[in-house]
Amino acid sequence: MKKNSKLNKWLWKWHFIAGLISLPFILILSITGIIYLFKSDYETPRQKHIKEVVITDSTISLQEQWKIANKTAIKKPNSIVIPNSLNHATEFVSGRFGGKSSLFINPYSGAISGEIVTKQTDMHTIRKLHGELLMGKFGTKIIELIASWMIVLILTGLYVWWPERGWKLKRYFIPRTNLDRRTFYRDLHAISGFWISIVLIMILLGGFPWTDVFGENFKTVQKLTNTGYPTTWRGDQLKSNITGTPLTLDQMVSKAKKLKLPGEVTVSFPKGPKGIFSVANFNPSDLNTQQKIHFDQYSGKPILKLTWKDVGVLMRARMWFMAFHQGQFGILNWWLILLTAIALTIMSVSAILSYLLRKRKKSWGVPKVPSSFKVGYGIIILLILLSLVFPLFGASLLLILGIEYLRKKQSRKIS
Repeated sequence: MKKNSKLNKWLWKWHFIAGLISLPFILILSITGIIYLFKSDYETPRQKHIKEVVITDSTISLQEQWKIANKTAIKKPNSIVIPNSLNHATEFVSGRFGGKSSLFINPYSGAISGEIVTKQTDMHTIRKLHGELLMGKFGTKIIELIASWMIVLILTGLYVWWPERGWKLKRYFIPRTNLDRRTFYRDLHAISGFWISIVLIMILLGGFPWTDVFGENFKTVQKLTNTGYPTTWRGDQLKSNITGTPLTLDQMVSKAKKLKLPGEVTVSFPKGPKGIFSVANFNPSDLNTQQKIHFDQYSGKPILKLTWKDVGVLMRARMWFMAFHQGQFGILNWWLILLTAIALTIMSVSAILSYLLRKRKKSWGVPKVPSSFKVGYGIIILLILLSLVFPLFGASLLLILGIEYLRKKQSRKIS
């Protein structure tokens, strides 16, 4: 590939500056991401005494357990997770996402085996560090900004590293060890970056929906194009026909079990006399199997059945990338995310070591760009597109260009 040497130096300069600013945060993202992948391994043994019970002769009704949960839970439960084993405590869920809490009841004795509040768990803290640096909305914007620049780092890094005259095959796999240490670390950084570039972009796309600016813009586009969840997905506008006696929770759970939905199945409770029961399954390993079925709470008849095909294309894409980001598509996906996160850590550390070996005293070591270089229209258009898709990147780019302009103007005055 024939490269423009001046463009190469310009891209190397911006790759260098962006990396210098981003690397500490990238290390935090990669390390916390590695830790969070082991969420289940960490929490399962620690929560076993809450979630598992000793099997005895008979169980009390789910209806009775529901009454106990309503009296005991921190917040009134809005759903139940259908147990898939006889030694599992019954889980009543309150709230959603970070505000979720689960009360577990022994189905044989009716005793409370424990309550898990998401915000109070260690892994929730790791997730908050990963997603917002434990700094709330402000931290989320920092992470979004870093993730935006990571896209730029990947694109510029690939161009700068790509060999102009071709390499031997082993150079795509093995760093050079016969030269100095700086070359070794630079090669280690470049080679690991090359091999994880596509997967890393996919992981980043899975993280952006959680961000503030990009995430909200994405939701707006979904709404305008009608490509999100259908308006009936949550069933807020659906009503039961008040006739006779409502179904017991046992009767509703029995109906839900007959559907034989894969994954974790929940039954959401009616909100008032006209409310409905809703059955849903969470099965990220196979998103196509996910369904949402709304039932009349009196007759028990289905009012509306929704499948994954009813979900808009942007929401389906969003959920796919988010599941991929968390390694939820099975063991191969999990290992791919883990190895990518490890490679990202190695890539970041090797970049720092290479920089320290290159850096001279009293100098940041920023690469020089020929004064005759002019940015082409293609690069300008690409930067505008990236700025529109990632607004925080665009804002930071304007700030950097403004500082650069003022610095050059000041140097002209001095000279």
